[in-house]
Amino acid sequence: MKTLYMSLLCCLIMSACGNNDSAKSNQNSQVYVPTLQVNVEIISNRVYVTTMTDMSIRDDKVGSARRAGEGHIHMYLDDREKETVTAKVKEYADLPRGQHTLRVSLHNNDHTPYDIAKTVDFDIK
Repeated sequence: MKTLYMSLLCCLIMSACGNNDSAKSNQNSQVYVPTLQVNVEIISNRVYVTTMTDMSIRDDKVGSARRAGEGHIHMYLDDREKETVTAKVKEYADLPRGQHTLRVSLHNNDHTPYDIAKTVDFDIK
């Protein structure tokens, strides 16, 4: 019986002093967070959206496996469906007069979000 108690005590001590390498590696590993700037230029009823990011954007990677530092852009103009964008400049032509809202967000190759987004309101006169 004494041997059983000693064995249990040793197990408890060993589990309490367990290896924290995974916790340490999670604390030391850095998660990639891309930068995002959005510039909107209005010329008559055309809008030119320039997206600046340090993320690598390539058309041939859209839909492929997730890889830190790579991805593409999603744009949502007013109530329209999302557009997948891989160019630095996106043109919206012949927009009607009035207020518009553009949401720009960064996404991984596999379309999962980086949770980085900007919203820009603008007016076509």
